[in-house]
Amino acid sequence: MRKTFIISLIAAAALSAAALGENRPATRPSTDAATQPQSPEQLLNQMLKPPPNAPKVLQPAVEAPAVDAKSGKGAVAPKTPVVGLQREGTFIFDRVGRLTHSADGSQAEFTFESDGKTMKDPPVIILPNLKLMTMEDLVKATNRDLRFRVTGMLTEYRGRNYLLLEKVLVPPEGNPAPF
Repeated sequence: MRKTFIISLIAAAALSAAALGENRPATRPSTDAATQPQSPEQLLNQMLKPPPNAPKVLQPAVEAPAVDAKSGKGAVAPKTPVVGLQREGTFIFDRVGRLTHSADGSQAEFTFESDGKTMKDPPVIILPNLKLMTMEDLVKATNRDLRFRVTGMLTEYRGRNYLLLEKVLVPPEGNPAPF
């Protein structure tokens, strides 16, 4: 019995020594350049280098300045000047105008009131959202042409500007002063 106990202790010691790595073979340092210590600049450059199969980032299109399709020859009024589009991401703040619809009635447009004669700001198409729905409901409920003060972001698509409404107010009637 004592003999088996001693043999089991020796076997357990051998196993634990192998587990701790006392019997592992000696290794040599790698001579591979990828595993050699690098300078911080080299390491940073290697980390910042994009992988070879990384997707490519789309660059903005470089074109001639875009012209609004509803200005110049596309406008209703005669001798209307050609007007450039506002760049995508441009914000408009507290502009007054009216809710109108396109000639075929399929799209809601915002016609700027302050520019009714010079046509420097052609109408912009309003992107559908809850603010547009509120505007349409107000016009239907009052059964008259209302002025609105809007704030939002302009987008650009195929020669037209679109307006994503963020704030819509109905200014008080009979107040000609700026509000």
